[in-house]
Order: sequence, then C-alpha cells, then structure tokens
Amino acid sequence: MSRRPLRIGLSARIYHPQPGATGLQSKSLQYLEQSVAHWVMSREVMVFMIPSVSGDGMVHRSSIRLSDYPQYLDGLVLQGGADISPQSYGEQPLQAEWAGDRLRDAYEMELLHEFMEAGRPVLGICRGAQLINVALGGTLYQDIATQFGQPEVHMHEDYDKHAHTIRWDAGSSLAKLYPELDGGKVVSIHHQAIRALGKGLRVEARSTEDGLIEAIRLEGKPYVLGLQWHPEFHPPGSTDLLDCNPILDEFLSAARGRRW
Repeated sequence: MSRRPLRIGLSARIYHPQPGATGLQSKSLQYLEQSVAHWVMSREVMVFMIPSVSGDGMVHRSSIRLSDYPQYLDGLVLQGGADISPQSYGEQPLQAEWAGDRLRDAYEMELLHEFMEAGRPVLGICRGAQLINVALGGTLYQDIATQFGQPEVHMHEDYDKHAHTIRWDAGSSLAKLYPELDGGKVVSIHHQAIRALGKGLRVEARSTEDGLIEAIRLEGKPYVLGLQWHPEFHPPGSTDLLDCNPILDEFLSAARGRRW
C-alpha cells in the first residue's frame, strides 16, 4: 500500500495595498513564488500556502488559528521576499527603504514557533533564514554593503542569475550531507544578512570570500534549517550550481519522522 504524500505548508508573501492604488492592487494579496513551490513538489509532496489570519478582512473568518496548521501539515517552508523589519530585532531602520514588513514578521514568527512547538520541521529560504534567526533572538545587518566592511556581491541586478561560492563550517551537518564537497556555488539575492546568532543556532555555511553566514541550523530538535541562498533557482542537473536536492530530501525525511 502506497504511503500518503507529505503535506508541506508554505508561508505567504504579502502585498500591502498602496495609497491611491486601484483594482487588485488596492487589496491585500497573499501569494507564493512558483519556483519554491515547484522545488518542494519535485518529490511526492502536496504544498499548501498558509495565509495570515489578520482580522482586517471584509468577511469574518472562522476561528481557525495558525496553531491549528501543524496538526494537519508535516512541515513548514518559510519563503523569501521583503526585508525583515529592524524593529523586529530592536533597531530602527537606518534608511526608509530598509523598513521591511513587520506585519509579515509577526505572522511568520508565530507560524515558526507553532511548528517548532509541535515538533514539525522547518526550512527557511533567504528571508526565511533571517526570520528564524531573529525569532530566536538574533540580529541582522540591515545592509551588507554599508555595515559589513568589504563584502562580496550578494545581490545583483541579474537577480536569480547571480551566484557566489559558499563553504561548509567544519563539522556542520551540511558538510556531512555533502562528503565529497567542501561547499558550492549558490544563487544569492539578499542585501541583509545574519549578524548575531539567535539562541540555540549554529553556523552551517559561510560565504567563501567574506565569511558572511549563509546557513544556520537549530541544535537538537526539532529540525530547523535556514539557507540564505535560493535552492529553488538551481536548475536540475546544473554542473555549475550546488545540487540542493540532498537538503530537500533531508528536510522531507524529518517531515516523515525519520532521523536526519
């Protein structure tokens, strides 16, 4: 008898209506980026986007809470998107354009803690890795280029065509997952980065050229892994970019209740 597909929740990106906007752009939109959903769905997995449950909708919603989702889903992926608000880690934005999305921060932090409390695995991608770090008491560089000495380029106008190399930290679980490699080349689209580590987290990988943190993992259980890069933009079979399927398989194994 075949086992049921895994059910993985995906946090929502949120578009907030802008002053003076009309039509669809005058509404609050919650959405996902197709590539991340398809990457997770490349295995026997059903993906469900988890909308925020803010009370500003025109129709009164039911009593379903974010805490109800881990009862029915096997794991959570926190996708990329808007900056983390510096106010979420006790700072004020140094520039207006770095203000981030505090409403999304609060929604995803609650979602993260509910899945952790239920013992469900969590994988954070780009913003998702930063969210994990901040939710556990860590801080970020608001802007790498102006706050971090002499960084390499982590965000470029080429968007998902821009990549740089990373290396595993000695003894990290990612190093064990890739015994033949000491790192790889990854797609990079971020101007913020992890500064001070959150409680219980360890560094798994760093940028080769400047040493910025590129992956973090929660020590012990539950399974919580954050990747600063975008595995969903690594084409299958690419000889240039890191094959991220071993990471996906590890996350899904944790979702099935196996050891990782």
